[in-house]
Amino acid sequence: MGSPLQLIFSPELFLQQLINGLAFGSILALIAIGYTMVYGILRFINFAHGDIFMLGAFAGFYLAPKIATILPLPSVAGALAVMGISMAACAALGVLIERLAYRPLRKRPKLTVLITAIGVSLFLEYAGQFFFGAAPKKFPEILPSFAVTHIGSLSFNSNQIVVLAITLILLLALRFIVMKTKIGTAMRAVSFNPEAAALMGVNTDVVISFTFALGSALAAAAGILWAINYPSIDPLMGILPGLKAFVAAVLGGIGNLPGAALGGIIIGVTETLVSGYISSTYRDAIAFAVLILILLVKPSGLLGKKETEKV
Repeated sequence: MGSPLQLIFSPELFLQQLINGLAFGSILALIAIGYTMVYGILRFINFAHGDIFMLGAFAGFYLAPKIATILPLPSVAGALAVMGISMAACAALGVLIERLAYRPLRKRPKLTVLITAIGVSLFLEYAGQFFFGAAPKKFPEILPSFAVTHIGSLSFNSNQIVVLAITLILLLALRFIVMKTKIGTAMRAVSFNPEAAALMGVNTDVVISFTFALGSALAAAAGILWAINYPSIDPLMGILPGLKAFVAAVLGGIGNLPGAALGGIIIGVTETLVSGYISSTYRDAIAFAVLILILLVKPSGLLGKKETEKV
């Protein structure tokens, strides 16, 4: 066993923590993108978004036994089916929440909508405890898992590679939708100037609903990936990851999609390094310390642009 100094400067230990941090940060990035998309369009924080992440995990939990009657589990095809249907279900739920809870308040003060979002979050959490039960549940194995080649003391699980690969694919797909499609152009127009976009014939209701659907689908994917790596789920599991993803969105620049992804990776890697090198006691606190720091030093975030408010 090496000395503490050797452990601190051990390349293998650093790479181990870096891999863990990238996997964790990728999940936060997917959740953070949902926050930042809604903020970019409506200029408010959807605090119920973390609970969509939780519902995505539970959708996978209840879908897995049914998918297993059609496709073998664990398997790649079965896991993709579970994830795809969970994403579709949460996308529909996101649209429903926007239609019932947020759309009637669109002309009201932002504080009213913010309080409503907190209310929706609490409703989903307690409804989850009522329907799913408060006790943690073991998520079924839907994907074959194996240890990847060891390099000295360095080892990582195949699930971590899956998280990174799926996150990258989803981010590239999101970029294609936003930058190369008609609905993506409409999203950018509404984000820039909703009144002008409406005058140009853009159906803002459709764009906003699509934004909620897209963000909720990504949160569901994050829920499945989380459950694959940390296979214990409960109705309150979305609170802390949701708050950390919000911090990630603010860190990267709220309203900026690449910024949200970058913020998620930074928070994930920072937390894991602090946990590995200092103490796991400070793991959860570091995200909020980063939030305070970024608000003091660069309130617009790393990639955000400073906006001038009219009085």
